[in-house]
Amino acid sequence: MLRAASAFAVTMLEVLYALPLLVKAAILGVVEGLTEFLPISSTGHLILAGSLLGFTGDKANVFSVAIQTGAMLSVIWYFRARIMGVVRGLFATGAEREQAWRFAINILIAFLPAAVLGLLFAGMIKEFLFAPVPVAIALVVGGLVIIWVERRGRQSAHAPRIHEIDDLTGVDAFKLGLAQAFALIPGTSRSGATIIGGMLFGLSRRAATEFSFFLAIPTLIGAGVYDTWKMRDLLSVDDIPLFGVGLLLSFLSAWACVAWLIRYVASRDFIPFAWYRLVFGVIVLVTAYTGAVDWSA
Repeated sequence: MLRAASAFAVTMLEVLYALPLLVKAAILGVVEGLTEFLPISSTGHLILAGSLLGFTGDKANVFSVAIQTGAMLSVIWYFRARIMGVVRGLFATGAEREQAWRFAINILIAFLPAAVLGLLFAGMIKEFLFAPVPVAIALVVGGLVIIWVERRGRQSAHAPRIHEIDDLTGVDAFKLGLAQAFALIPGTSRSGATIIGGMLFGLSRRAATEFSFFLAIPTLIGAGVYDTWKMRDLLSVDDIPLFGVGLLLSFLSAWACVAWLIRYVASRDFIPFAWYRLVFGVIVLVTAYTGAVDWSA
């Protein structure tokens, strides 16, 4: 039975490896868009998908970071009215100006921890943790954390104290930034760390989710620009179709995911995503341990 499963896995890997590069880019674009804002880790899924597709290495890493821009643009488009309201408010007067500046400063405060820690430890993290098995471990641990936080939140003693992101203080924003920094570990999930951390710090599920969307904008822009510039020597004009396909499908799938998630959090919790993480992570660990799938690629 095990031998048959291993043979089937090898056959499937050969099929995936043989796919045209643009098809691989399209698949990874969809994976990025669908997972960026869900608490299941887009980076982790891209590492696992890239391993299965045989799309690995430095250029693949740059591609994975670059297509996050598509997901980020979907957030800007979806919340364009709110974003333009904040921009106008920065130059307004009175309460509108105060609210807009508080929102902008809170986003900046929350962005800084991951930015600083990323600059300090990015090389070490990519060297030791950008691999399927560490990702699988992070998926499992993150799933257990989500279950714990969701169950904790059902207790009246831990009821949310913040229901609107405009009510966040600078201290709240800094705590959310520290939570997001855990997502430097691939498999943790940037949105998941921010949302679950926000719930742990007293935000409602909806407020934490909404803030994670806005925090994604500077975070993904910063990561995309930094990594693309650092690896610019690996890129050429011939890569434009590859990156274009990935960006387009990332944008479209992320926009659909954001619209769906806004409706989802209005009435449901994240427990299903926790179980998904647990099952997926265990499958990767078991197949890696038994050799049914070669995750070393």
